[in-house]
Parts: sequence; C-alpha cells; structure tokens
Amino acid sequence: QVNDHLICLFSYAVSSQVKYSCYICIFYVFCFSIQISHDEQYIVCTCGPKVNILQINTGKILHSIEQDDQEDITSFSLSPDDEMLVTASRALLLKQWDWKQEKCTRLWRAIHNVPVASMTFDCTSTLLATGGCDGSIKLWDVVKQYCTHNLRRSSGVVHLVEFHPDISRLQLFSSSVDCGIRIWDLRTSKCICVLESHYSAATALAFSPDGQTLISSGRDKICSVWDLEKKAVKRTVPVYEAVEGVVLLPGTSDFSQMGVKGEGLHFVTAGSKGVLRVWDSSSARCEDDLDPRSLMHLLPMPQSNRLATVTAEHNLLIYQMPALTVQQQFVGYNDDILDVKFLGKDDTHIVVATNSSQLKVFELATNSCQILYGHTDTVLSIDVFRKGSMFASCAKDNSLRLWKMDLKSGHVHCVAQGSRHSNAVGSVACSRLKKAFLVSGSQDCTIKVWDLPNPLPDVGCEPVLMTDVNSMTIFPNDKLLASGSQDRSAKLWSLADMSLLGVFRGHSRGVWCVQFSPVDQVLAKASADGSIKIWIIQDFSCLKVTIVSCSQNGINSFLWCTNNNFHSSKKTFLFIGYGCCVFFPRCLYMLYSFSALVCLYFSLSFSSCKDVTEVELAEEQAKQEDQVLKQQELSDLLHEKKYVKALGVAISLNQPHTALRVIREIRQQEDGIQELEKTLLKLRQDQKESLLRYCVVWNTNSRSCLDAQAVLQVLLTHLSPEEILQYQATRTHLEALIPYTGGVLFLLQLSSPMINTRDQYFWLLH
Repeated sequence: QVNDHLICLFSYAVSSQVKYSCYICIFYVFCFSIQISHDEQYIVCTCGPKVNILQINTGKILHSIEQDDQEDITSFSLSPDDEMLVTASRALLLKQWDWKQEKCTRLWRAIHNVPVASMTFDCTSTLLATGGCDGSIKLWDVVKQYCTHNLRRSSGVVHLVEFHPDISRLQLFSSSVDCGIRIWDLRTSKCICVLESHYSAATALAFSPDGQTLISSGRDKICSVWDLEKKAVKRTVPVYEAVEGVVLLPGTSDFSQMGVKGEGLHFVTAGSKGVLRVWDSSSARCEDDLDPRSLMHLLPMPQSNRLATVTAEHNLLIYQMPALTVQQQFVGYNDDILDVKFLGKDDTHIVVATNSSQLKVFELATNSCQILYGHTDTVLSIDVFRKGSMFASCAKDNSLRLWKMDLKSGHVHCVAQGSRHSNAVGSVACSRLKKAFLVSGSQDCTIKVWDLPNPLPDVGCEPVLMTDVNSMTIFPNDKLLASGSQDRSAKLWSLADMSLLGVFRGHSRGVWCVQFSPVDQVLAKASADGSIKIWIIQDFSCLKVTIVSCSQNGINSFLWCTNNNFHSSKKTFLFIGYGCCVFFPRCLYMLYSFSALVCLYFSLSFSSCKDVTEVELAEEQAKQEDQVLKQQELSDLLHEKKYVKALGVAISLNQPHTALRVIREIRQQEDGIQELEKTLLKLRQDQKESLLRYCVVWNTNSRSCLDAQAVLQVLLTHLSPEEILQYQATRTHLEALIPYTGGVLFLLQLSSPMINTRDQYFWLLH
C-alpha cells in the first residue's frame, strides 16, 4: 500500500480468498539513532511509538515493542549486558523492558519537565543517565530503582550523554546546544570542566582504549582530540564537513587497505558528504576516502571487526573491515512505492522503485536487500525481460539503465545506460520473446527504441507524440508497440520501422495504462476518467462495454490473467488496481502498492463494478447527522440533570472531554460526592471500563486530576478486584495511574473506609 509504504506479496487461488504470502514493511524512521547489542546479533531502532529489534544474520524483526499510549519514543538505550531496554516517550514516562519477552517490567515518571532527548547506560548496566530538553541530566540506579543525581548546569537540549569507560573515575560527559562538552564528577555531582573547542554542538564522542584521549566531532566541520588528564585540546582536525559519527580504529589490527600507514590513533568519520574518511589524529591528515553512501551515523562492531552505518534514507549498511566491503544492507524505510517487478529465474527476488534515486532488490526468502546506485534522480519505472535475469529502469535524470543479475550469487550490477532523452523518462518496456531491444517513453514527447546487447547503442527512430508518454506495452510477438499518453489517446506502432498504425481515442482524461491481451488480439487501456476500454487492433474498433472505476482518482494500473492461470476453460480474467500491480504467472502472486483491487472476467463482455461512492457518502452523512443529534441530546440531558444518560451518551460518542464536563457538573452539586457515586454505579461494565481509560489521561493534567481521582475513588471503592480484572488492559491503566497519583493523593481527601491511607490506595492500584 502506497500510503503505508508496504510491499505485500499475495498468493491467490480461484477457490480461496487472497491471502498474504509475505510482506516487507518499514521498521526504522524518524531519527538516525540506532544501537547494536553487545553480542552484535541484534540492531535496536525506533519506528514512531515502537522499538524494533532486528536480527542481523537473518534480517528479520524478532521483536517489536510498542508503547501502549502510542506516544512517539524520543530516546532509548540498551544495557551493555543486553538484558534491559529503557525507553522514553513524549508522555514523560520511562519504561524498562524485558525485550526478549516483549514485556514492560517497570514504569516510572521521569523528573524532566520536557521529553528526554538522550540516554545511556554505564558499563556495569547499573546506572542510567538521561538528558532532557530542559537542560538537566538525571542519573538512575536501575537496580535499586531510585534517582541518584540531578545535574543542572547545561543550557538547552542535552542531546548527548556518555559515561567514561573507566568506571572507577565515575565521570559523565554531556553535550548541549551551548557547544561545550561538560565533564561531571559523580562523587560530588559537580561539573569539574567544560571542554570548549567546537562552535556547534558535539555530535559524537570516542574514547581511546586507555581512557586518556577523547575524540569529539561536531557539525562545525572539525574533530577535536582531547587530553583528558590535562583537560585540554591536543589537536584540531579540520574535516571540511559536518560530522555525525566518529569511531576509533583498534590499534591491534592491520588497516593498511583503508589507507592507515603509521602507528597512533586513527579514527573514521561519517558526515554530510556521505563519505567514510580515515584520519590520523597525530598529523590531522586524511588517510583515505572510502565509500560514498550519504552516511549520517556510524557505530563500531569490535567483536567482528565491522562498522555499522546509517544513510540519510534510513538504510542500514554493515561494512567488513579492513577491506570495507558491504556485507549486509537493510532498508529501514521505503517511502512511496512507485513500481515493483519480480526478478530471478524462479521469481526469487523483487526489484522495487521507491521515491528515491536508488533501486532496491529484495530476496523474498530472507528479506535481505541489495541497494543499487546509479540514477541521480527518482526512478519512475522498471521492466524485466522474459527470463528474469535482466531488467531496465528509467528515472527523472533523463536516463535509463540496463541491469543484470548473477543467477548464482544474486548480485545485480549495471551493464549499460542510455541518456539521449531531454526530459524525465517515465516509462520503459522490454521485448518479450528475447533480449533484443527495449523501448522508453519520456516527457520530452518521444518514444525511443534501444537495440541490445551491451553496450547500449545510439537511439533508433524517434516518433513525435502529442504529449507525455505514461505507459507502453509490447505485443507478445514483439512486432507491435502500444503507448498511452496525456493527450487522452493510445497509439499503435510497428516496431519494425516505428511507423504509426493507428490511434485509439475515446477517453475524457489521460491514459495511464495500456496492456495487450495475452490470448486475443485486443488492447485494453485505462484512464484517469475511471474507465477501461477494450479495442480490437485489426480495425481499431471499441468493444461496447466500458468498466467504470469505483475510485475517484481513476484507474492507474491493471493486468490480464489467462485461463491457464485459473484452470478455467472459457474465461479470461482482468485485474484492476488503483496504484500499481504485478502479475506472477504461476499461481498468481500479486505484488502490489494500491488501495483497491477488482477481479473481473472477459468473454466478449464485462460484468461491471458497483459504484459505492454515493453509498459511502450517505453513510458518512448519516454518521454526522447522528453525531449532531447525540450532541443535542447530551445538552438536553445536562440541562435536565439526567446525568446517567448524559454520561452514557458522552461515552458512546467516545468524547473524553465531554465526559469530563459531565463529571464536573455532577461534582458541583451540593451532594456531588453522593450523586457521582450513584451515577457511576448505574453505568454498564463497558462504560465503566471506558471511564477508567479516560481517567488515565485526566490524571496527567493538573486541571483534571482531582476529577479523575474522584472517579477512581468510586470505582475502586465499590468494585471488587475480580470485577476490575475483567476489564481490558486493567494492568496497563493502573500502572499508568501510579506515577501521577503520588502528588495528587495529598490534595484529595478519601472518605471511604476501604481507602483511608496512602499505602492502601497504592495497594489497591497494584
């Protein structure tokens, strides 16, 4: 689906429904921060309100931890012993997870007044440091579960915190927007020094093995080498780019292949130019430029002598040192999916064009990915030759490229390219019988025929079209070519001399897709006006039946399916997709990125789709009218002081704010406590459950916390534990109430004999 950036592989049988075969989805977005487990088996990364744990060997997501409140995760940290994972969200809560069991083991309220921007563990997995956007740093003992330090001298967001690797020093390093690197003595809770050399915030810190030297990087295009004994800068290395990550190379290995020639400290940087660079810290000389991949983050993997990098497009690349070969590649984010095709001898791979200049080749068995570089602008279309080992791509960079896959290794490389178009190339089609030629259509209003094999020769004939070419297809015998364009017509060409044989007209908007039937001499073309028309290519006459699309955006793509694929003797099926789709001929696998799919059959006539647009609009209008009536009913009930019905209507509308208004009106009565108790006890069980869920949100706000506590007092006083445990997500709701209840409890007088002390109240919540 295009909007969700998913690639879904479907299998279909005539006697069964469409079902998933496999899917490829996004697992890493929004920030460039990742973490690798100590055993180097897993990658931890964030995806909105979720933390995904990716197994490096298989490329599969083993665990996915999601916030119950659906708040985005602002920071996270995995302990060095790989046992604990702590996350911080915008709800100002810290959660400790047993990530292997996907279970939250502890939840507590962060003392920060604003979201946590950074966090890290010390080497013993005992202390956790959190840096907030309010300029404060908190240290937590995660074993004994209490806050040990509150450090307040930073200005602005604390975006980087790191413990000194020598735990006996008890030092913490932090960086904020004031460009200084602060060293904190945890014995005295004081800042003992501010390292000032950068003119922008420090982005990464790397310590030498002996702990005496620190290398810091920043977006001010320099790296600083610090003597931690003298608290002074030893050397400033100009790197001429904003650096996002720095890693020290171990001195025990031979890195001559990376340009390292002498002894001393050498470090690798990754920055805005997207190039890995090796630097000598003593001479400030760049030893070598390594791999241009738009790199934005850099992490060491010392046990396996590898480097993990993050690109600007959220791709994860793992390099093997010292040869610095790309060992593995993971695609964290696909963006909009523009085209997909099957690839390989037995359709073992798919090639995907997203809103990017890079092509992605996925192996369906393992989800491993190969990223293909070459185009300099967005790739718009791809097509595969019959045997599946070669394919062509075209892009907005006015060029097309020919790619070939090694069937044994699965490696894909570019074998030829053509760049004779003067505008973006929007469509490409490959010959069907053999690898003889390919055809490209461009926004320069031309179609070009390219003869193969490699290298790609000069262009053949260039017939001039009326407007942009949107789609092309080649007849099964490789003698005819059909093209659809924005001038609302389709044209039929002879591939022998590229002469125009005829024009198919009749649509009121541009033609987006044209396809020859695999069994009959007919051409189908789909338009943005929401219709498909079938034409006989001998006399250019149109069959009388037109299929009207259910989508207001028209039909973007469709395909034919012959009777062999469905084991049917008389019918030919037509699949229509409002997006893009691919047909897999053996058992009809469907690889798609569209929002609707319609299956029709063709035997001299078509059965039409049912247009449900008016029905959907009528249903939506009925819902809106019902909402208005319920709102009016709610106002009348409040005026008549029929609070039970009013509260029930507010809950049925799923409007927590309206329910809160009803609760407040009840509490403002002279006998408000008794009236509230009487009203709440008359509610159904599902309404009480919804009210408990609303209280979790109300309890976090100082203006509504007393109302929430009043409701909780009634529910927890008059309902037995067995009744409360029958509610859905009871444990989650009560755990969310605990962090905000401690301060509120002293403002609320609990009159019930069941709850007369603070300890009893928390016991009941537990």
